[in-house]
Amino acid sequence: MAEVESFQLDHTKVLAPYVRLIGSETGPKGDIITNFDVRFVQPNANVIGMAALHTIEHSMASLIRDRIDGMIDFSPFGCQTGFHMIMWGEHSTEEIAVVIKSSLEELASPEFGWDNVPGVAEKECGNYKNHSLFGAQEWAKKILAEGISTNPFERKVI
Repeated sequence: MAEVESFQLDHTKVLAPYVRLIGSETGPKGDIITNFDVRFVQPNANVIGMAALHTIEHSMASLIRDRIDGMIDFSPFGCQTGFHMIMWGEHSTEEIAVVIKSSLEELASPEFGWDNVPGVAEKECGNYKNHSLFGAQEWAKKILAEGISTNPFERKVI
């Protein structure tokens, strides 16, 4: 079987929340795609409930694109501890951490309501009943309070 980078990561050594560069790949035409591990909670110690995770995913998909060009995808890990963030081009963990922090600040704000969350209607989402704005905002506040590090093994909070 092929090796998967994230399964080589020692999940007992990381210190969440953080942004970690997983790697960059160059396609056959020279296009660069960069993959980040955006870890919001400590692996094997906590998980973000599915309804909150789902609303974070939908909200961040839009909020991040408001702040940086070239995001391809922001998709949740099955372990419910964070997200893959896939970008066109090369970006630093510092740049991505600033974007994530700013996006979470907007999500956590009292002004951010259901009308700000994209894709929550039946025709737009495959599981539209499984959302929690309250949960997403509580998690955003918790993540921001802990601080987002630019290093997965040493707390270098932005």
